[in-house]
Amino acid sequence: MATPHCGTMAVATVNLRAVTSWVGIARLFAIVLSCIAFSLVASTGDFGGPYGTWCMFTWCFCFAVTLLVLVLELLELYPKLPLSWDDFTSAFSMLAALMVFTTSVVFPSTFISSPCSSNKCVRQAVATTFSCLCFLAYALEVGLTRAKPGDISSFLSTVPGLLKVFEAYVACLIFSLLDAYSSEAGLQWCVAVYSICFIITLLIIIFTIGRCLTYMPCPLEKMLVGYNALALVMYLTATILWPLYSFRGKSRPNSCGRNCWWNKHLGITFLTIFNLIAYLVDLVYSTKMVFIRAPP
Repeated sequence: MATPHCGTMAVATVNLRAVTSWVGIARLFAIVLSCIAFSLVASTGDFGGPYGTWCMFTWCFCFAVTLLVLVLELLELYPKLPLSWDDFTSAFSMLAALMVFTTSVVFPSTFISSPCSSNKCVRQAVATTFSCLCFLAYALEVGLTRAKPGDISSFLSTVPGLLKVFEAYVACLIFSLLDAYSSEAGLQWCVAVYSICFIITLLIIIFTIGRCLTYMPCPLEKMLVGYNALALVMYLTATILWPLYSFRGKSRPNSCGRNCWWNKHLGITFLTIFNLIAYLVDLVYSTKMVFIRAPP
């Protein structure tokens, strides 16, 4: 008599290295620290306004995505996704480090006042401490997953790739500070520089994660050299024109609060300089990738 056929059940594979490796441990710390940070701030009930909303979004977003990454690696489900997993995780860890760093600076400067003696203020200070530790966890992950010199198999884990994430993020910060710029042609040019470089940089990141670089008509390394040189020149003009047209014939208002136009334009000036330096370093590394090959 024939034995009945029993259907086999698919057994999920568990990869324990996802939580026992140094990268996995760093992600676990990031999950716990970000969870504690937004829980403490939520318990105070004082996180209103654009800055408080940004801080809560940062902690919750980083917590959720890091938890998702950890689960997908633990169950080994990430190969089924139509994207370059190493590029995605490298880009996200860099983005999370930048976002949490910004939040660790913005939150205490906005919500914590001296002297800090109330129970609410103490919880906010502790949340800031955990946020700083969360930044260190993401920075550690970036350092652990960064590609070795000469290895370009995962572009966004190389120095030029990480700089692309930095450049796009700084451009987003610049956009958040823009207010009045339509009165001067020089300021309009600067906004065009920020927008054009941001769009191209974002497309490079998206194409890399989506494995679309094979459709490009020329090699990525050579294209990056040309683009970084162009972006460097464009940001050099913005570095000169933005403060020139923003502060020419104008003095700082006596009552210049948090949303004062002077402070915003000064912040844009420094962020423009940061991106100028980033594109310069990016150009140097991209040139080395093309013309200076690592020995076999």
